Amino acid sequence: MFYLLLTSNILMVATFLLKINTLPPQIPLFYTRPWGEEQLADFWMIFLLPLLVNGLYFSNDYFYKKFFLGNNLVKKILNITNIFLTISLTMIFIKIILLVS
Repeated sequence: MFYLLLTSNILMVATFLLKINTLPPQIPLFYTRPWGEEQLADFWMIFLLPLLVNGLYFSNDYFYKKFFLGNNLVKKILNITNIFLTISLTMIFIKIILLVS
């Protein structure tokens, strides 16, 4: 499970480094806001997504160890949640980078 997170981080950093020369100064990041300039953010704010992935992974791990140690059902639910979040937020990161560069 940790290797999936590590692979995800490496993939996001590699994608960013490969496309850094072609990135505009602002990228569309906040898709819940109305269309236009309100969706734009500085290009470095794209790293909120990897921070979110890592934060959720470690908080889920802490939550399990603190409150549900030994409960296999909760462990499986949190593992599936971590897998889903890691894959989906990595794909969102890569898609945004590839679309704007």
